[in-house]
Amino acid sequence: MNKRLTHIGFSQRIRLEWLAQTANLVLAGNDETSIYNALQDLLNDKLSVGSNARWNNREKAIIILMKIWVRPPYPLRHVHQAGLELLARLPSEYHIAIHWGMTMAVYPFWGAVAAHVGRLLRLQGKVRHAQVRRRIMEQYGQRSTVKDAVRRVLRSMVDWGVLRDALPGHTGRFDGTYVSGLSLEIARVELITWLVEAFLHAHSENSVAFQTILNSPRLFPFCIYPVPAAHLVAASDRLDVLRHGLDQELLLLRTTGQA
Repeated sequence: MNKRLTHIGFSQRIRLEWLAQTANLVLAGNDETSIYNALQDLLNDKLSVGSNARWNNREKAIIILMKIWVRPPYPLRHVHQAGLELLARLPSEYHIAIHWGMTMAVYPFWGAVAAHVGRLLRLQGKVRHAQVRRRIMEQYGQRSTVKDAVRRVLRSMVDWGVLRDALPGHTGRFDGTYVSGLSLEIARVELITWLVEAFLHAHSENSVAFQTILNSPRLFPFCIYPVPAAHLVAASDRLDVLRHGLDQELLLLRTTGQA
């Protein structure tokens, strides 16, 4: 199995603005050393070096940021380059979807957490931290690293604005309950095509029903316009479509690699 699918790796809470800055540094033509140094400066005030623990936190955050937008796993090189091109071309309101897709492709653990969050939001309109943690630990194992990573991903999603802390109860304290935040409608074929490709890189199956992708809880912050699958295949030479039965279309990557 692809190692990325079982790897956790999300060792720090990651803000959307940090990802945006990292991608901007790449688009500006900076080399890896320059980007690393710029991120050190950026996170100096956010994750201070006042102690070894905080220094380690900053280093971990930089590793995540650079793995997503500077040096992604080799099989993701094409989706990475296409994502950067979309960031350069599309209005900023769509950038969150690109950062989401690239984060999910590099760290499928992010998508696994999102899947449970999105499913619970659909079922009950809110989600509790403990519910997501329990389901993820059933999937990834009863380890402290898994527990901590769930918390970091959920808090990252709050930072990104796709989740909100539910109003506190009579105690006046937030209790780890979340409700939906922003929701973005996506009708641009080039962005839908790219999100489908990123989704497939983060999925364990070689092919996935097109409607399953469009309605996936992994993409819960986005309302994706139902375009024909043929339009996506026409827009990307890395996607292919297979017909299954009378009315089901399966999308798959034309070339796959092992991370």
